[in-house]
Amino acid sequence: MAQRWTDLLFAHWPLDPNALRGVVPASLPLDLFDNRAWISIAAFFLSHLRPRWLPALPFVSEFPELNVRTYVTLGGKPGVYFFSLDAGSAIAVAAARATYFLPYFRASMNIRAAADGALQYHSRRTDSRGRPAELSARYRPTGPISRAKPGSLDHWLTERYCLYAIDHAARIRRADIHHHPWPLQPAQAEIDANSMASAAGIALPAAPPRLSFSSRLDVVVWAPVRVNDSSPPEGR
Repeated sequence: MAQRWTDLLFAHWPLDPNALRGVVPASLPLDLFDNRAWISIAAFFLSHLRPRWLPALPFVSEFPELNVRTYVTLGGKPGVYFFSLDAGSAIAVAAARATYFLPYFRASMNIRAAADGALQYHSRRTDSRGRPAELSARYRPTGPISRAKPGSLDHWLTERYCLYAIDHAARIRRADIHHHPWPLQPAQAEIDANSMASAAGIALPAAPPRLSFSSRLDVVVWAPVRVNDSSPPEGR
């Protein structure tokens, strides 16, 4: 599937690995940076959604999306594990749940640009399959675009080229992801409401998150495949 992500806010928080071990499947080893686990929220607008080589379909190919994720590794291949993905499209939610085994939820969502150029983002989960969850934020970029340096925390957090999920038979599935390196900008955000992590049973630390912004990224996500559950020890 091809898609485009625009006006994206990353908000990252460090956590003790023990805070996540009980909510991440034991078959997926946590990936750690300097002995810390991380949880991230990504809020953005998704568009141009289509099977690769086919045109996007009107009315179903663009909508806001919001995901909550952490970082895992398996067989030497680092990736992301999603606690939730909220989307403003019922069709996308149904298709992603069936095809990618991901915990997608329907939500009432909107993004709009304020007069000063900031983005106003609001999401409220309406899907009865998930716990109530909401994000209300105002954010903007505050500096020039740069590429994260290999070995840096920002590179570790963002340059991940697969996702892991658990299917209905408790088997691990991996979907490879292709895109150019992230064009990141420093960002500021005012977060008025955020219950996304707590809906997954995770308490965020009181410290402010690490923030970054990306104006656009074109992405291809391949079909998920079953992978071996053998894995190296946790750590970096």
